[in-house]
Amino acid sequence: MSIALNETHDISLRSWVDSANGQDHPFPIQNLPYGVFRRAGSDAPWRVGVAIGDAILDLHAAQAAGVFSGFDELTRHAAQVAAEGNSLNGLMALDAPAWSALRLALSRVLRSASSHQAELATCLVPQTQAEHGLPAVIGDYTDFYTSIHHATSIGKLFRPDNPLLPNYKWVPIGYHGRASSIAVSGQQLRRPLGQTRAPDAETPSFGPCKRLDYELEVGIFIGGENALGEAVPMAQAEQRVFGLCLLNDWSARDIQAWEYQPLGPFLSKSFASTISPWVVTLEALAPYRSGWTRAAEDPQPLAYLDSPALRDHGAIDLQLEVLIQTAAMREAGQPAQRLSLSNFRDSYWSVAQLVAHHTVNGCNLRPGDLFGSGTLSGPQPDEAGSLLELSHGGKQAVKLANGQERIFIEDGDTIVMRAVAQRAGLPRIGFGEVAGTVLPARTPG
Repeated sequence: MSIALNETHDISLRSWVDSANGQDHPFPIQNLPYGVFRRAGSDAPWRVGVAIGDAILDLHAAQAAGVFSGFDELTRHAAQVAAEGNSLNGLMALDAPAWSALRLALSRVLRSASSHQAELATCLVPQTQAEHGLPAVIGDYTDFYTSIHHATSIGKLFRPDNPLLPNYKWVPIGYHGRASSIAVSGQQLRRPLGQTRAPDAETPSFGPCKRLDYELEVGIFIGGENALGEAVPMAQAEQRVFGLCLLNDWSARDIQAWEYQPLGPFLSKSFASTISPWVVTLEALAPYRSGWTRAAEDPQPLAYLDSPALRDHGAIDLQLEVLIQTAAMREAGQPAQRLSLSNFRDSYWSVAQLVAHHTVNGCNLRPGDLFGSGTLSGPQPDEAGSLLELSHGGKQAVKLANGQERIFIEDGDTIVMRAVAQRAGLPRIGFGEVAGTVLPARTPG
């Protein structure tokens, strides 16, 4: 695998933040994800921070302490932009060399041998004392459909003899979603209201969604920008990706079934989406890349969606987990129970292909734009990324350890998603978690 590694990936690195050195900790010094935070319960301005162990490094405070003054101009500029922002948009607007330079500086000042430990120790905030804001001001949101296993499972529910539509293996499918209803982990969302039509009804009815579902996705934050009318080629596509997060794209399946033809999802998707607070850079994930492949019997991608780099290291080995904690489990002090475990590497379309395809018509992407991967399901039944699949279209209840059953999400349920990149001999690169709890629908009227 020819993807470049550098000193920030050294597995022997240790931090003077002791908790970052714990075995299997999700935020070792080789990770350094970005987020937006402030002390919990305060009305302080939001600040950009970096997760290190159980703490957050306040970049505004670190900049004020002068720890970046000895670095080169590119690093100093990137640090200043990050320190002055109340979101990641400013940092996202820079380019890949600037992101890499700041990551290297952060790695060096947080290492065990750093001469900056004394001044930086006062710039740490315990994660337990912080609350998170959205990592970026999201201008536009596009949701894709990259898992062939999900597309096939869903297609079988409606078209048993021909589950995949003819274009699926040729073109990354996506739709333009709504950015205004995206919130950070911990979101409490109301069950949506909308129109549905029962199979035996002549007319639709209005009321609360009865088939509420989650969708396990990876979020892709765009950095830099391309001018309107200019495409981003595959060779440059990943240079436009600032990092990845976790995304739960809540879905009202019954509303979706009635409204989606002929133009696709609308109210069934726009009521809420929840993302994790930490954005993990592609550079941090470099050691966990693998070659991207396409089955020989499938159509190979057209030239604008193919490249040697894609074939060499276009896939990302990222384990994805979904858990549920019902209200009864919470009241009994029982932890969340796993529903599924899958992997991002099973996606039919890669991150670079999504960027290249989105821009091939001249569409201009801007810093802070967000892509959703679409529901990520693996080839096995227990790797499904939604309850719609796990319950076989609502026909078979999922049995929980406490005796409860679920076909779709009920009021009071909390859905938790986690992700980690891991390989033998390498540190775990964690994403934290994204959690959301469903509240009862508001009273119509």
